[in-house]
Amino acid sequence: MKVLAFEQNPYRHLPRDFESRYQSVVVTPYLDLVDGRRVHEDYTACVNEMLAATDLGLDGLIVTEHGQSSYDMSPNPTLPATVVAHQMAASGRDVALGVIGRPLGKTREPLRIAEEYAVLDCISGGRLVAGFPVGLSYDANLNAGVPPVETRGRYYENHDLIKKAWSATEPFAWNGTFAQYRHVNPWPRPVQQPSPPVWVPTTGSPGTMAWVLDNDYVYTYLSWFGKATGVGVLNQFYDLAERKGHPANPYRVAFLQVAAVGETDAEAERDYGPHLEYFFRKGIGSIPPEGLGLPGYLDLAGVQHLMRDPSGLGNYPRLREITAAELMEEGSAIVGSPATVRDQLRDLVREFRIGSLLIMFQFGSLPHELVLHSMRLFAEKVLPDLRGVWDDEGWTHDWWPRGLPAEAPVATAGGQS
Repeated sequence: MKVLAFEQNPYRHLPRDFESRYQSVVVTPYLDLVDGRRVHEDYTACVNEMLAATDLGLDGLIVTEHGQSSYDMSPNPTLPATVVAHQMAASGRDVALGVIGRPLGKTREPLRIAEEYAVLDCISGGRLVAGFPVGLSYDANLNAGVPPVETRGRYYENHDLIKKAWSATEPFAWNGTFAQYRHVNPWPRPVQQPSPPVWVPTTGSPGTMAWVLDNDYVYTYLSWFGKATGVGVLNQFYDLAERKGHPANPYRVAFLQVAAVGETDAEAERDYGPHLEYFFRKGIGSIPPEGLGLPGYLDLAGVQHLMRDPSGLGNYPRLREITAAELMEEGSAIVGSPATVRDQLRDLVREFRIGSLLIMFQFGSLPHELVLHSMRLFAEKVLPDLRGVWDDEGWTHDWWPRGLPAEAPVATAGGQS
């Protein structure tokens, strides 16, 4: 199986009582709380953590996009990803670079996303995984001002334009509902033709689930809200895949898991527990409910699903007060010694049929030194035991970056190679 490092870039220095004093960690982050020098330190740590993950032998990196947010200061993840892509190419690191956070439901410049992804694919030598999230409601509808009822339609149209722009052999005009271009002819194109592999991040929308299967993409589940929620979502995904005639290939699923490794269970719980609480209380838990779904944002299938099962958001309503012990008990985080983390991850991967496991090593206020400590223990004592989880079933990962194509003669202006 594949194991990747999932990296966000939170502001790691919010006050202890942030979640009780302030309404939101998004859209209205509070400028008086920000120290520019510390922001610089956090960005530097973020990039160094990504590079460390590639040095330690993980299979890839995942970065995301969130605007006007202090839990992930990443309004354009292609910027740090470009730095990492260059280092990967220069050092010969054969790892995937997943940018799973360019939300197509909020953008008014889909062609720019097509071009930026193509640049990353070229710089990295064909190692890009292209992520196409819809975008969280606060980001699309509040930050970007997209009317909620337009979000899904804009998403699907922008997807179709980008895919055609990457593969069309001649310039074409695009006269869509949301985007109009007289000439579409991006330079460069991705080196992976006709498209890099596409992974779609989601928190469980049934409409997105069906669309992912119909387009043969990877279903990328973000599991912050507890194991019980993940069980229901992935059972539903594989049931739907079977009905649509798809085999139960675990590489169809990528799964995010917060995890931290210490020398012993006691050390890990002591060292990482306060930073877990910071992340879930001051981060995900401090996104107001309306930030996850303004009226009109969900499609009909999503509304019907919530009416049938209001528990779809798991422990989200309790995150502002949740404890580290509860987070570990409910599966939102796996924390412990190498043996503890290894055994829990193996059980999770087998039960949920996960082919690509995304480990969130840095969360909340966790300092750089502890991130690297956890990464090293994971790489040395956990990762080797996860590699062969699916070897006995013989699946292939058809959604993994393909690298540079075989070298071919290049035509000159005079038509000679």
